[in-house]
Amino acid sequence: MIDQGITIGHVGLNVTDLDRSIDFYRDALGVEIVGRADADGRRYAFLGSGGVPMITLWQQSAAPFPADRAGLHHLAFQVADVAALAQVEVRLRTLGSTIRDDSGVTGEPAAAGQLFCFDPDGIRLEFHAVERPSRPVPATGDGPACGFF
Repeated sequence: MIDQGITIGHVGLNVTDLDRSIDFYRDALGVEIVGRADADGRRYAFLGSGGVPMITLWQQSAAPFPADRAGLHHLAFQVADVAALAQVEVRLRTLGSTIRDDSGVTGEPAAAGQLFCFDPDGIRLEFHAVERPSRPVPATGDGPACGFF
């Protein structure tokens, strides 16, 4: 049982290009820069809202995220409902993200209440609605929709 006082504070991601990642997450999530440094080649930024960091980006990688190694599977973001998810989908498509959906809803991922994409460094992202569609479409295959991709 998780201690009731424990919550996730923020997530730190290694990136190859700090400016590109800042632009992506700021545009995709609507977050702002709450802290940033570029001293002695040590570049990083804290992104969040109201001065509270949600994501920290560290420019210290030479190559995209390798999905074939142990570590982060995906980072999930929760939105209020399917309408909000549809807005996120529009923003992601405007950014050039390829939207992936394994739920069986072709062409309309937000209608399933969840969608998946990759950030500029190949980190898998999930966006899901707390309030699901009235008739959600079940995942196809043997596993969860966020499983093997």
